[in-house]
Amino acid sequence: MKKTPIIIGGVAAALTAAAASAAAFVADKTYRVTCLHTDEQKEHDRNPHIEFGNEQYADINPKLHGIISSAEEAPFEEIRITSSRDGTELYGRLYIFSDSPVFNIFFHGYRGTALRDGCGGFEMCRENGINALLVDQRANGNSGGNVITFGILERYDCLDWANYISGRFPGCKIALSGVSLGAATVLNASDLDLPENVKCIIGDCGFTSPKEIICKVATEQGYPAKLCYPLLKLSCKLRSGFDLDESSAIEAVSRTKIPILIIHGDDDRYVPFEMGERLYEACASEKQFLRVHGAPHAASYMVDKEAYTKTSLDFIRKYCGEF
Repeated sequence: MKKTPIIIGGVAAALTAAAASAAAFVADKTYRVTCLHTDEQKEHDRNPHIEFGNEQYADINPKLHGIISSAEEAPFEEIRITSSRDGTELYGRLYIFSDSPVFNIFFHGYRGTALRDGCGGFEMCRENGINALLVDQRANGNSGGNVITFGILERYDCLDWANYISGRFPGCKIALSGVSLGAATVLNASDLDLPENVKCIIGDCGFTSPKEIICKVATEQGYPAKLCYPLLKLSCKLRSGFDLDESSAIEAVSRTKIPILIIHGDDDRYVPFEMGERLYEACASEKQFLRVHGAPHAASYMVDKEAYTKTSLDFIRKYCGEF
């Protein structure tokens, strides 16, 4: 009988160790799946012609290929800058379409490419004489790094790019734009000390916060979000030094003074349409909302080019002037 406490204590210690080991495994796997973008993965994802696999995009993919090819063939200047935050090398493609002082700086989505996700914006800018900078976000494309931070560090990269363009082209007028994670990037940057040259922001199908989108996707894939998210947050802090809850698009827009256009397709099965509505409602500055009927995630331009283009150009013209 005297051995019972020892046995129980040993079992408890073993169970505690097993639980800790399981938590460490989940934390590592969640981090790798969610935030880590290895060099091999980047090389694969760098191809802008990779098609969206969902059946929603059956009619959209062929349109994408044509515009992407024209963007690949158009003359551009390769730009490389260094992140003022952590020294990561950042890459962009600068297209000068006219002598207009108006520039659109575009940021792509999660594990995407500027050429694919930004091809609609490229076409709109080319057809209307707006100069365009298509950025490879950190940990994607030709930019350095291997960790995607869901807008936490990307927002400072956005600031660096805005400072670069405003410094190189004095008197320019800048519209920041982005799709999905790119929208979260520019919206998160909206309350930073951006240069006065930044006149407006366009966020297309952006998510409200890292926590909300990560938990939403985890739940859909059958993982316990209440367990996974805290472990992921801890892993990000310990392994990469950033806090997933440090900033969110919905908090930033509630403090911004920069005019914002929110665009969202109402058949978005990745970032819920209601997130776009909530971002619009939270925005403290001058604002506008475009609902694109029947548009899946990141495809509003392809579904309704006319409405997308007219709304975006009118918005840019209102705050940046004629181009």
